[in-house]
Amino acid sequence: MRHQDFLSTMQLADNILESLRSLYPENAGRARDRYARLSQWHQDVFGHLPSGFVTAPGRTELGGNHTDHNHGRVLASAVDLDAVAAVRPVSGETATLLSEGFPATVRVDLQGLSPRADERLTSAALIRGVAARLRTRGYRIGGFEAVASSDVGVGSGLSSSAAFEVMVGGIFNALYNDRSIPPTEMALAGQEAENEYFGKPCGLMDQLCAATGGALRIDFKEPSHPAVASVPFDPEGHGYALLVVNTGGNHADLTSDYAAIPGEMRAVAKLLGGETLREVSHGALMENVVRIRETCGDRALLRCLHFFSENDRVEAMTSALVEGRFQDFLGLVQASGESSIALLQNGYAPATPASQGLMVALTLTERFRPGADRAVCRLHGGGFAGTIQVYVRESDVEAYRTYMSRWFGPSAVTRLRIRTHGVEAFHVLQD
Repeated sequence: MRHQDFLSTMQLADNILESLRSLYPENAGRARDRYARLSQWHQDVFGHLPSGFVTAPGRTELGGNHTDHNHGRVLASAVDLDAVAAVRPVSGETATLLSEGFPATVRVDLQGLSPRADERLTSAALIRGVAARLRTRGYRIGGFEAVASSDVGVGSGLSSSAAFEVMVGGIFNALYNDRSIPPTEMALAGQEAENEYFGKPCGLMDQLCAATGGALRIDFKEPSHPAVASVPFDPEGHGYALLVVNTGGNHADLTSDYAAIPGEMRAVAKLLGGETLREVSHGALMENVVRIRETCGDRALLRCLHFFSENDRVEAMTSALVEGRFQDFLGLVQASGESSIALLQNGYAPATPASQGLMVALTLTERFRPGADRAVCRLHGGGFAGTIQVYVRESDVEAYRTYMSRWFGPSAVTRLRIRTHGVEAFHVLQD
């Protein structure tokens, strides 16, 4: 009977629309259609309606490029693109998931939670890794059947992986833990799954944004207990739109490039007596420039200089937002991008210097509307390929979209809005 009632809820849209209006204030109607489609797909595949839905957002990094993995500070926000699962608990310990755009059905036996070499770089690894971390921390896990949809595009620079990982954590939280798992625990589970099971190094910023929601200033000095504070971030209130431009490029072969950044930073930290750069001082770095160059190389030194300046810049950006100095904030955004290119050096992959989509997009953006109201841009996320972040005047959004589509295609430019909610579950009914 409860599943019949749930179908009526979907059809009449009374209760569910209230949740959807809160999650998707700009697109509640489109969201309802998406959720109804997932509900029908779940019934078609598994023969039952779902017990409910779990959603986790993507994120945009506002400041703090490549600082989190060395326990630095970041400024970031959840965005209005998300991963959504229609889900139902099942007896036993098998997790079954189908995702739109991926033909293979993923099945994970949750009785065995050790990392598996044959699952690296797969969704199965992420499900197994999240389950393993949660069980280790004393939370319950169990079987489920789910179908999922994500508009956080793979390779979009908005962290589709973190949205997926936190969504999986949200499934276990809603179905088996009475929603008692704190957001930070779900974030840590996602990070561990990505690092140890999936096989990609990452910090905690992406998962923490997806789990918590809103615009956040995060300090990772104590990485297991990061200091998280909400920050007022409202570009539209200041007459600006926040955009990302997908420049193309494949992230699949960039793992070694990503890993080199924290690796080089940690090598310098170790030389100076610490484990991460947060444990050493800028003064110690400057006093040992010659030694660092000889032992770790020039690029490592430059990347460390970026870390210290970017870490301080996050504090300045936060102050500018809190005090309503949005133009000052935009100046710091531009400085962040320039530091990433010149010092961090993640504008393009060293192995493929002929492919520099990010650099082309940044250069073209800087030539759009030069002057007092010019667009402000920076490299976004991990770098080497993917997306740039852009702030343009509201009145220039369509002109900029048309301008960039000439080189990167009609769907390259995506407008982002801030999502105040992190991982959410609703209408979850237990059998």
